[in-house]
Amino acid sequence: MVQMETGMLARSLAGHDRSRLYIIICAEAEYVWLVDGKIRTLANPKKKKKKHVQVVHRIPEPVREIQRSGQTLRDEHIMQAIQSESRDRQEDKNV
Repeated sequence: MVQMETGMLARSLAGHDRSRLYIIICAEAEYVWLVDGKIRTLANPKKKKKKHVQVVHRIPEPVREIQRSGQTLRDEHIMQAIQSESRDRQEDKNV
């Protein structure tokens, strides 16, 4: 089984949100709770089965820094991290 940790990026594989990028805020035995900072905020995370999620095995640097410093992660931080990751992936495709 793939190790899923708080702060990791994850892509939805199934459902109406397929291919959407999220950040994991909680992982349990069968489910993960995902946020994107816009529609799925920290106040209203998406509960999804682990088998319907593909984990990107890294934590975005801004999220990692916030976790290290002990600050509270906010929706703005999540949106920025996801947008940055999306831009990086788009640049990789264009190269």
